[in-house]
Amino acid sequence: MVNVTVKPVGELQGVLAAPASKSYTQRMLIAAALSDGVGRVIDPLVSEDTLATFRAITAFGAQMNNDSNDCWVVRGTSELKAAVDLIDVGESGATLRFMIPIAALTLGSSVFLLSKSLERRPIDPLLSSLKMLDIHAYPEQIGDVQAIAVEGKGGIAGGRTSISGDVSSQFISGLIFACPMAKSDTEIQVTTPLESKNYVKMTQEVLAQHQIDVQISEDYQYIHIPGRQTFRQVDCKVPGDFSSAAFLLASSAITNSNVKIDNLNYKTTQQGDKAILDILKEMGVNEKIHENSIEIQGTNGLLKAVDIDAKNIPDLVPICTVLSCYANGKSKIFNAQRLKFKESDRLTTIQEELTKMGASISVDESSLTIKGPCKLHGTTINSHNDHRIAMACTVAALMANGETTIENAECIRKSYPSFYNDLTIIGAEIVGRKLVR
Repeated sequence: MVNVTVKPVGELQGVLAAPASKSYTQRMLIAAALSDGVGRVIDPLVSEDTLATFRAITAFGAQMNNDSNDCWVVRGTSELKAAVDLIDVGESGATLRFMIPIAALTLGSSVFLLSKSLERRPIDPLLSSLKMLDIHAYPEQIGDVQAIAVEGKGGIAGGRTSISGDVSSQFISGLIFACPMAKSDTEIQVTTPLESKNYVKMTQEVLAQHQIDVQISEDYQYIHIPGRQTFRQVDCKVPGDFSSAAFLLASSAITNSNVKIDNLNYKTTQQGDKAILDILKEMGVNEKIHENSIEIQGTNGLLKAVDIDAKNIPDLVPICTVLSCYANGKSKIFNAQRLKFKESDRLTTIQEELTKMGASISVDESSLTIKGPCKLHGTTINSHNDHRIAMACTVAALMANGETTIENAECIRKSYPSFYNDLTIIGAEIVGRKLVR
Protein backbone atom coordinates (compact mmCIF):
# COMPACT_ATOMS: atom_id res chain seq x y z
CA MET A 1 0.00 0.00 0.00
CA VAL A 2 1.32 3.43 -0.97
CA ASN A 3 0.44 6.56 1.00
CA VAL A 4 0.97 10.10 -0.23
CA THR A 5 0.91 13.31 1.77
CA VAL A 6 -0.68 16.42 0.27
CA LYS A 7 0.39 19.80 1.59
CA PRO A 8 -1.80 22.89 1.30
CA VAL A 9 -0.93 25.18 -1.59
CA GLY A 10 -1.30 28.91 -2.10
CA GLU A 11 -1.70 28.92 -5.85
CA LEU A 12 -1.38 26.64 -8.86
CA GLN A 13 -0.17 27.81 -12.22
CA GLY A 14 0.86 26.34 -15.54
CA VAL A 15 -0.19 24.21 -18.49
CA LEU A 16 -1.01 20.50 -18.51
CA ALA A 17 -2.29 18.06 -21.09
CA ALA A 18 -5.40 16.16 -20.10
CA PRO A 19 -4.88 12.39 -20.01
CA ALA A 20 -6.35 10.29 -22.80
CA SER A 21 -9.87 9.01 -22.34
CA LYS A 22 -10.14 5.64 -20.63
CA SER A 23 -13.63 5.08 -22.04
CA TYR A 24 -12.58 5.73 -25.62
CA THR A 25 -9.37 3.68 -25.27
CA GLN A 26 -11.29 0.63 -24.10
CA ARG A 27 -13.93 0.91 -26.82
CA MET A 28 -11.39 1.47 -29.57
CA LEU A 29 -9.36 -1.54 -28.45
CA ILE A 30 -12.38 -3.82 -28.54
CA ALA A 31 -13.59 -2.56 -31.92
CA ALA A 32 -10.10 -3.05 -33.37
CA ALA A 33 -9.98 -6.57 -31.92
CA LEU A 34 -13.25 -7.45 -33.71
CA SER A 35 -11.93 -6.17 -37.06
CA ASP A 36 -9.82 -8.29 -39.41
CA GLY A 37 -6.38 -6.89 -40.14
CA VAL A 38 -4.20 -4.33 -38.41
CA GLY A 39 -5.42 -1.11 -36.82
CA ARG A 40 -3.84 1.47 -34.56
CA VAL A 41 -5.13 3.06 -31.38
CA ILE A 42 -3.25 6.36 -31.26
CA ASP A 43 -2.51 8.21 -27.99
CA PRO A 44 -4.19 5.62 -25.76
CA LEU A 45 -4.50 5.83 -22.00
CA VAL A 46 -2.15 3.41 -20.29
CA SER A 47 -3.82 2.45 -17.02
CA GLU A 48 -4.86 -0.62 -15.07
CA ASP A 49 -8.33 -0.63 -16.65
CA THR A 50 -7.14 -0.28 -20.23
CA LEU A 51 -4.51 -2.98 -19.68
CA ALA A 52 -7.34 -5.20 -18.41
CA THR A 53 -9.10 -4.64 -21.73
CA PHE A 54 -5.84 -5.52 -23.50
CA ARG A 55 -5.67 -8.84 -21.61
CA ALA A 56 -9.27 -9.63 -22.48
CA ILE A 57 -9.06 -9.01 -26.22
CA THR A 58 -5.86 -11.03 -26.56
CA ALA A 59 -7.47 -13.88 -24.63
CA PHE A 60 -9.96 -14.24 -27.49
CA GLY A 61 -7.38 -14.26 -30.27
CA ALA A 62 -6.53 -10.65 -31.06
CA GLN A 63 -2.85 -9.73 -31.11
CA MET A 64 -1.53 -6.46 -29.77
CA ASN A 65 1.74 -4.59 -29.62
CA ASN A 66 1.77 -2.06 -26.79
CA ASP A 67 5.52 -1.43 -26.73
CA SER A 68 4.87 2.25 -27.41
CA ASN A 69 2.60 4.30 -25.18
CA ASP A 70 1.91 6.61 -28.11
CA CYS A 71 0.38 3.97 -30.37
CA TRP A 72 -1.01 0.49 -29.76
CA VAL A 73 -1.11 -1.76 -32.80
CA VAL A 74 -3.94 -4.30 -32.84
CA ARG A 75 -4.26 -7.26 -35.20
CA GLY A 76 -7.90 -8.14 -34.91
CA THR A 77 -9.92 -11.13 -36.01
CA SER A 78 -13.56 -11.85 -36.78
CA GLU A 79 -12.84 -15.53 -35.96
CA LEU A 80 -12.72 -15.24 -32.19
CA LYS A 81 -11.69 -18.23 -30.10
CA ALA A 82 -12.85 -19.18 -26.63
CA ALA A 83 -10.35 -18.20 -23.98
CA VAL A 84 -8.03 -21.03 -22.97
CA ASP A 85 -7.02 -19.47 -19.66
CA LEU A 86 -9.04 -17.68 -17.01
CA ILE A 87 -9.46 -14.00 -17.95
CA ASP A 88 -8.29 -11.51 -15.33
CA VAL A 89 -10.16 -8.23 -15.86
CA GLY A 90 -8.70 -6.67 -12.72
CA GLU A 91 -11.17 -4.19 -11.30
CA SER A 92 -12.45 -3.00 -14.66
CA GLY A 93 -16.23 -3.23 -14.64
CA ALA A 94 -16.36 -1.90 -18.19
CA THR A 95 -14.05 -4.63 -19.50
CA LEU A 96 -16.13 -7.33 -17.83
CA ARG A 97 -19.46 -5.98 -19.06
CA PHE A 98 -18.21 -5.35 -22.60
CA MET A 99 -16.50 -8.71 -23.02
CA ILE A 100 -19.13 -11.09 -21.61
CA PRO A 101 -21.40 -10.73 -24.68
CA ILE A 102 -18.34 -10.93 -26.98
CA ALA A 103 -17.41 -14.27 -25.39
CA ALA A 104 -20.73 -15.61 -26.71
CA LEU A 105 -19.42 -15.20 -30.26
CA THR A 106 -16.89 -17.99 -29.68
CA LEU A 107 -17.27 -21.76 -29.61
CA GLY A 108 -16.53 -23.06 -26.14
CA SER A 109 -16.43 -21.89 -22.54
CA SER A 110 -14.70 -18.71 -21.37
CA VAL A 111 -14.35 -17.67 -17.74
CA PHE A 112 -13.85 -14.17 -16.30
CA LEU A 113 -12.38 -13.80 -12.82
CA LEU A 114 -13.94 -11.21 -10.52
CA SER A 115 -11.89 -9.07 -8.17
CA LYS A 116 -13.37 -8.26 -4.76
CA SER A 117 -14.64 -4.89 -5.98
CA LEU A 118 -16.32 -6.49 -9.02
CA GLU A 119 -18.05 -9.05 -6.84
CA ARG A 120 -20.27 -6.33 -5.39
CA ARG A 121 -21.04 -4.62 -8.68
CA PRO A 122 -24.22 -5.57 -10.57
CA ILE A 123 -24.01 -8.09 -13.40
CA ASP A 124 -27.33 -10.01 -13.23
CA PRO A 125 -29.25 -7.66 -15.57
CA LEU A 126 -26.74 -8.39 -18.34
CA LEU A 127 -26.84 -12.15 -17.75
CA SER A 128 -30.66 -12.11 -17.86
CA SER A 129 -30.64 -10.10 -21.08
CA LEU A 130 -28.22 -12.56 -22.68
CA LYS A 131 -30.44 -15.47 -21.61
CA MET A 132 -33.25 -14.01 -23.73
CA LEU A 133 -30.87 -14.32 -26.69
CA ASP A 134 -30.24 -17.99 -25.79
CA ILE A 135 -26.78 -17.21 -24.40
CA HIS A 136 -25.78 -19.11 -21.27
CA ALA A 137 -23.69 -16.92 -18.98
CA TYR A 138 -23.67 -17.60 -15.26
CA PRO A 139 -21.81 -17.01 -11.97
CA GLU A 140 -19.29 -19.64 -10.96
CA GLN A 141 -17.08 -20.26 -7.94
CA ILE A 142 -13.43 -21.16 -8.56
CA GLY A 143 -11.86 -21.90 -5.20
CA ASP A 144 -12.44 -18.77 -3.15
CA VAL A 145 -12.78 -16.55 -6.24
CA GLN A 146 -16.04 -15.67 -7.92
CA ALA A 147 -16.22 -15.78 -11.70
CA ILE A 148 -18.56 -15.46 -14.67
CA ALA A 149 -18.62 -18.29 -17.22
CA VAL A 150 -19.94 -17.90 -20.77
CA GLU A 151 -20.83 -20.94 -22.89
CA GLY A 152 -20.21 -19.86 -26.47
CA LYS A 153 -22.13 -21.70 -29.20
CA GLY A 154 -20.07 -20.37 -32.07
CA GLY A 155 -22.12 -17.22 -32.50
CA ILE A 156 -25.18 -15.28 -31.43
CA ALA A 157 -28.50 -16.07 -33.10
CA GLY A 158 -29.98 -12.60 -32.67
CA GLY A 159 -33.58 -11.94 -31.70
CA ARG A 160 -35.26 -9.84 -29.03
CA THR A 161 -34.09 -8.97 -25.56
CA SER A 162 -34.62 -6.32 -22.91
CA ILE A 163 -32.53 -4.67 -20.22
CA SER A 164 -32.89 -1.94 -17.63
CA GLY A 165 -31.28 1.39 -18.41
CA ASP A 166 -30.76 2.72 -14.90
CA VAL A 167 -28.25 0.21 -13.52
CA SER A 168 -25.32 0.49 -15.93
CA SER A 169 -25.08 1.76 -19.49
CA GLN A 170 -22.13 -0.62 -19.88
CA PHE A 171 -24.56 -3.55 -20.17
CA ILE A 172 -26.03 -1.98 -23.29
CA SER A 173 -22.62 -1.15 -24.75
CA GLY A 174 -21.61 -4.79 -24.29
CA LEU A 175 -24.64 -5.96 -26.29
CA ILE A 176 -23.94 -3.34 -28.94
CA PHE A 177 -20.38 -4.63 -29.39
CA ALA A 178 -21.38 -8.25 -29.91
CA CYS A 179 -24.76 -8.25 -31.64
CA PRO A 180 -23.68 -6.76 -35.01
CA MET A 181 -21.97 -10.14 -35.61
CA ALA A 182 -25.13 -12.09 -34.76
CA LYS A 183 -26.71 -14.32 -37.41
CA SER A 184 -29.85 -12.16 -37.56
CA ASP A 185 -31.02 -8.76 -36.37
CA THR A 186 -31.18 -7.97 -32.67
CA GLU A 187 -33.83 -5.80 -31.01
CA ILE A 188 -33.07 -4.42 -27.54
CA GLN A 189 -35.81 -2.84 -25.43
CA VAL A 190 -34.55 -0.56 -22.65
CA THR A 191 -37.15 -1.03 -19.94
CA THR A 192 -36.26 1.89 -17.66
CA PRO A 193 -34.98 5.37 -18.56
CA LEU A 194 -31.39 5.13 -19.78
CA GLU A 195 -28.83 6.91 -17.63
CA SER A 196 -25.35 7.91 -18.86
CA LYS A 197 -26.70 8.08 -22.41
CA ASN A 198 -23.49 9.60 -23.71
CA TYR A 199 -21.53 6.45 -22.99
CA VAL A 200 -23.89 4.42 -25.18
CA LYS A 201 -23.59 7.07 -27.88
CA MET A 202 -19.81 6.87 -27.50
CA THR A 203 -19.96 3.14 -28.21
CA GLN A 204 -22.18 3.78 -31.22
CA GLU A 205 -19.73 6.42 -32.46
CA VAL A 206 -16.70 4.12 -32.19
CA LEU A 207 -18.55 1.29 -33.96
CA ALA A 208 -19.60 3.66 -36.74
CA GLN A 209 -15.90 4.35 -37.36
CA HIS A 210 -15.60 0.60 -38.01
CA GLN A 211 -18.60 0.67 -40.42
CA ILE A 212 -21.03 -0.89 -37.94
CA ASP A 213 -24.66 0.26 -38.00
CA VAL A 214 -26.45 0.60 -34.65
CA GLN A 215 -29.85 2.33 -34.62
CA ILE A 216 -31.02 3.95 -31.38
CA SER A 217 -34.46 5.51 -31.01
CA GLU A 218 -34.68 9.15 -29.96
CA ASP A 219 -36.12 8.20 -26.57
CA TYR A 220 -33.42 5.51 -26.07
CA GLN A 221 -36.09 2.87 -25.45
CA TYR A 222 -35.29 0.74 -28.49
CA ILE A 223 -32.06 -0.29 -30.17
CA HIS A 224 -31.98 -2.10 -33.51
CA ILE A 225 -28.79 -3.86 -34.55
CA PRO A 226 -28.68 -5.44 -38.02
CA GLY A 227 -26.98 -8.84 -37.99
CA ARG A 228 -24.16 -10.32 -40.07
CA GLN A 229 -22.18 -7.08 -40.08
CA THR A 230 -18.43 -6.97 -40.56
CA PHE A 231 -16.13 -4.73 -38.54
CA ARG A 232 -13.75 -2.79 -40.80
CA GLN A 233 -10.30 -2.00 -39.46
CA VAL A 234 -9.43 1.68 -39.01
CA ASP A 235 -6.91 3.81 -37.13
CA CYS A 236 -8.44 5.74 -34.21
CA LYS A 237 -7.05 8.60 -32.12
CA VAL A 238 -8.07 8.74 -28.47
CA PRO A 239 -9.28 12.18 -27.33
CA GLY A 240 -8.48 13.81 -24.00
CA ASP A 241 -10.67 12.85 -21.07
CA PHE A 242 -13.03 15.32 -19.37
CA SER A 243 -13.68 12.83 -16.53
CA SER A 244 -10.05 12.92 -15.39
CA ALA A 245 -9.50 16.55 -16.35
CA ALA A 246 -12.33 17.52 -14.00
CA PHE A 247 -9.96 16.99 -11.05
CA LEU A 248 -7.42 19.38 -12.56
CA LEU A 249 -10.04 21.99 -13.42
CA ALA A 250 -11.49 21.78 -9.90
CA SER A 251 -8.02 22.14 -8.39
CA SER A 252 -7.59 25.42 -10.21
CA ALA A 253 -11.07 26.60 -9.25
CA ILE A 254 -10.79 26.11 -5.49
CA THR A 255 -7.29 27.61 -5.30
CA ASN A 256 -8.23 30.67 -7.36
CA SER A 257 -5.47 29.77 -9.78
CA ASN A 258 -4.79 30.18 -13.46
CA VAL A 259 -4.30 26.78 -15.06
CA LYS A 260 -4.66 25.75 -18.69
CA ILE A 261 -5.54 22.18 -19.64
CA ASP A 262 -4.66 21.16 -23.20
CA ASN A 263 -5.95 18.13 -25.12
CA LEU A 264 -9.61 18.93 -24.37
CA ASN A 265 -11.98 19.39 -27.28
CA TYR A 266 -14.99 21.40 -26.13
CA LYS A 267 -16.91 20.34 -29.25
CA THR A 268 -16.96 16.70 -28.22
CA THR A 269 -20.51 15.39 -28.21
CA GLN A 270 -20.18 12.01 -26.47
CA GLN A 271 -18.27 12.87 -23.28
CA GLY A 272 -21.02 13.59 -20.81
CA ASP A 273 -18.50 14.70 -18.19
CA LYS A 274 -17.86 17.81 -20.26
CA ALA A 275 -20.69 19.03 -18.02
CA ILE A 276 -17.99 19.95 -15.49
CA LEU A 277 -17.49 23.14 -17.50
CA ASP A 278 -21.15 24.16 -17.10
CA ILE A 279 -21.03 23.31 -13.40
CA LEU A 280 -17.90 25.39 -12.82
CA LYS A 281 -19.38 28.30 -14.76
CA GLU A 282 -22.57 28.17 -12.69
CA MET A 283 -20.43 28.19 -9.55
CA GLY A 284 -18.84 31.44 -10.68
CA VAL A 285 -15.56 30.18 -12.11
CA ASN A 286 -14.02 32.15 -14.96
CA GLU A 287 -13.35 29.97 -17.99
CA LYS A 288 -11.69 30.54 -21.33
CA ILE A 289 -12.53 27.93 -23.94
CA HIS A 290 -10.02 27.51 -26.75
CA GLU A 291 -10.04 25.17 -29.74
CA ASN A 292 -8.26 22.35 -27.93
CA SER A 293 -7.87 23.58 -24.36
CA ILE A 294 -9.69 24.99 -21.35
CA GLU A 295 -8.31 27.75 -19.11
CA ILE A 296 -9.56 28.22 -15.55
CA GLN A 297 -8.97 31.55 -13.82
CA GLY A 298 -10.49 30.99 -10.40
CA THR A 299 -13.11 33.18 -8.73
CA ASN A 300 -11.25 35.53 -6.37
CA GLY A 301 -13.58 34.30 -3.67
CA LEU A 302 -15.93 31.52 -2.62
CA LEU A 303 -17.73 29.44 -5.24
CA LYS A 304 -21.50 29.65 -5.56
CA ALA A 305 -23.64 26.81 -4.24
CA VAL A 306 -25.52 24.87 -6.94
CA ASP A 307 -27.76 21.84 -7.30
CA ILE A 308 -26.47 19.12 -9.62
CA ASP A 309 -28.40 16.33 -11.35
CA ALA A 310 -25.99 13.37 -11.42
CA LYS A 311 -28.16 11.05 -13.54
CA ASN A 312 -25.90 11.23 -16.59
CA ILE A 313 -22.64 12.28 -14.88
CA PRO A 314 -22.09 9.89 -11.95
CA ASP A 315 -18.31 10.02 -12.23
CA LEU A 316 -18.34 13.76 -11.50
CA VAL A 317 -20.07 13.37 -8.12
CA PRO A 318 -16.95 13.00 -5.92
CA ILE A 319 -15.20 16.08 -7.32
CA CYS A 320 -18.42 18.11 -7.38
CA THR A 321 -18.86 17.28 -3.70
CA VAL A 322 -15.42 18.77 -3.06
CA LEU A 323 -16.28 21.88 -5.06
CA SER A 324 -19.45 22.27 -2.99
CA CYS A 325 -17.38 22.24 0.21
CA TYR A 326 -15.75 25.45 -1.04
CA ALA A 327 -19.05 27.05 -2.07
CA ASN A 328 -21.07 29.59 -0.14
CA GLY A 329 -24.41 27.99 0.72
CA LYS A 330 -26.17 24.63 0.49
CA SER A 331 -25.58 22.44 -2.55
CA LYS A 332 -27.41 19.23 -3.40
CA ILE A 333 -26.24 16.47 -5.73
CA PHE A 334 -29.19 14.23 -6.60
CA ASN A 335 -30.10 11.23 -8.79
CA ALA A 336 -26.85 9.67 -7.63
CA GLN A 337 -28.09 6.28 -6.42
CA ARG A 338 -25.91 4.36 -8.90
CA LEU A 339 -22.83 5.54 -7.03
CA LYS A 340 -23.53 2.91 -4.39
CA PHE A 341 -22.32 0.28 -6.88
CA LYS A 342 -19.05 1.77 -8.08
CA GLU A 343 -15.55 0.78 -6.90
CA SER A 344 -16.86 1.77 -3.48
CA ASP A 345 -20.23 2.99 -2.28
CA ARG A 346 -19.25 6.50 -3.33
CA LEU A 347 -22.22 8.20 -1.71
CA THR A 348 -21.05 6.90 1.64
CA THR A 349 -17.28 7.01 1.15
CA ILE A 350 -17.06 10.59 -0.14
CA GLN A 351 -19.29 11.72 2.74
CA GLU A 352 -17.23 9.80 5.31
CA GLU A 353 -13.84 10.99 4.12
CA LEU A 354 -14.72 14.65 3.60
CA THR A 355 -16.48 14.69 6.96
CA LYS A 356 -13.16 13.61 8.51
CA MET A 357 -11.73 16.81 7.01
CA GLY A 358 -14.46 18.94 8.59
CA ALA A 359 -17.11 19.01 5.85
CA SER A 360 -20.81 19.20 6.65
CA ILE A 361 -22.42 16.59 4.38
CA SER A 362 -25.60 14.56 4.74
CA VAL A 363 -26.39 11.55 2.57
CA ASP A 364 -29.47 9.53 1.73
CA GLU A 365 -30.21 6.76 -0.79
CA SER A 366 -29.77 8.96 -3.84
CA SER A 367 -28.26 12.31 -2.91
CA LEU A 368 -25.67 14.33 -1.04
CA THR A 369 -26.35 17.68 0.61
CA ILE A 370 -23.34 19.87 1.36
CA LYS A 371 -23.46 22.92 3.62
CA GLY A 372 -20.67 25.26 2.63
CA PRO A 373 -18.32 26.85 3.01
CA CYS A 374 -16.55 24.14 5.00
CA LYS A 375 -13.34 24.78 6.91
CA LEU A 376 -11.45 21.67 5.89
CA HIS A 377 -8.41 20.44 7.80
CA GLY A 378 -5.77 17.85 7.12
CA THR A 379 -6.33 14.25 8.21
CA THR A 380 -5.75 10.68 7.09
CA ILE A 381 -8.01 9.64 4.21
CA ASN A 382 -9.03 6.08 3.41
CA SER A 383 -9.30 5.91 -0.38
CA HIS A 384 -11.39 2.73 -0.14
CA ASN A 385 -9.32 1.53 -3.11
CA ASP A 386 -11.40 3.90 -5.25
CA HIS A 387 -9.51 6.09 -7.69
CA ARG A 388 -12.11 8.87 -7.79
CA ILE A 389 -12.33 9.07 -4.00
CA ALA A 390 -8.53 9.30 -3.76
CA MET A 391 -8.31 12.04 -6.40
CA ALA A 392 -11.27 14.03 -5.05
CA CYS A 393 -9.86 14.06 -1.51
CA THR A 394 -6.46 15.06 -2.88
CA VAL A 395 -8.06 18.10 -4.50
CA ALA A 396 -9.89 18.91 -1.25
CA ALA A 397 -6.56 18.77 0.61
CA LEU A 398 -5.00 21.50 -1.55
CA MET A 399 -6.85 24.19 0.44
CA ALA A 400 -7.21 22.37 3.76
CA ASN A 401 -5.51 23.56 6.96
CA GLY A 402 -2.58 21.22 7.46
CA GLU A 403 -1.29 18.13 5.69
CA THR A 404 -3.49 15.30 4.44
CA THR A 405 -2.44 11.69 3.93
CA ILE A 406 -4.17 9.63 1.24
CA GLU A 407 -3.95 5.91 2.00
CA ASN A 408 -3.70 3.36 -0.83
CA ALA A 409 -3.08 6.18 -3.26
CA GLU A 410 -1.89 3.76 -5.96
CA CYS A 411 -5.55 3.08 -6.79
CA ILE A 412 -5.36 6.08 -9.15
CA ARG A 413 -3.51 3.78 -11.56
CA LYS A 414 -6.95 2.51 -12.55
CA SER A 415 -7.75 5.62 -14.60
CA TYR A 416 -5.13 8.40 -14.19
CA PRO A 417 -1.69 7.06 -13.23
CA SER A 418 0.07 10.42 -13.71
CA PHE A 419 -2.39 12.39 -11.56
CA TYR A 420 -0.03 13.17 -8.68
CA ASN A 421 2.84 13.95 -11.00
CA ASP A 422 0.65 16.29 -13.05
CA LEU A 423 -0.49 18.17 -9.95
CA THR A 424 3.11 18.78 -8.92
CA ILE A 425 3.88 20.21 -12.37
CA ILE A 426 1.42 23.05 -11.69
CA GLY A 427 2.66 23.67 -8.16
CA ALA A 428 1.19 21.13 -5.74
CA GLU A 429 3.48 19.60 -3.12
CA ILE A 430 2.83 15.88 -2.78
CA VAL A 431 5.17 13.65 -0.82
CA GLY A 432 5.40 10.02 -1.91
CA ARG A 433 3.98 10.57 -5.37
CA LYS A 434 6.93 8.85 -7.08
CA LEU A 435 5.91 5.57 -5.46
CA VAL A 436 2.53 5.67 -7.20
CA ARG A 437 3.83 5.51 -10.78
